[in-house]
Amino acid sequence: MNNPIRKMTLTAMITAITTLTSSFLFIPAGFAKAFPIQHLANVLTAVLLGPAYAVTQAFLVSLIRNLSGTGSIFAFPGSMIGALLAAYLYRKTKSLKYACLGEVVGTGLLGSLACYPIAVLLLGEKTALFGIMPAFLLSSLAGAFLAFMLLNILLKNTYMKGFLHEKSINHRRL
Repeated sequence: MNNPIRKMTLTAMITAITTLTSSFLFIPAGFAKAFPIQHLANVLTAVLLGPAYAVTQAFLVSLIRNLSGTGSIFAFPGSMIGALLAAYLYRKTKSLKYACLGEVVGTGLLGSLACYPIAVLLLGEKTALFGIMPAFLLSSLAGAFLAFMLLNILLKNTYMKGFLHEKSINHRRL
């Protein structure tokens, strides 16, 4: 099995787990749903697989959640921008802290600002920005914290380190 097949398989598995948990692990926050598992998946995919797979995973989870009625239209820009920024910052710095920061800034700030025009059309101008931003910030902070904890545990395992770092002893990169 070559690298693209492994990456697609892992992306599909993370997408499936994230989608399944969306039906029972969310926090209602007004008209939006705080879904920290999505942000955990974004950081996990960004660190393990890179930008293209992270954005693809975020899009697929948002699409499936919307089609199944467990998500909102605001999931698309929020999660995809956060996944992209987390992957970009991780690729440039190789730091989990910056990957988590990228998720929080990308989803909590930039993603909520990208949702503003949609929210104005659907909800009205006054509630749009101040209703979305706190929910996105809360959700992305919780998810990024969970991802940071999980990845720190995984990286203590020397076998997993081989997956993440190309110049490792194992030379196994996903």
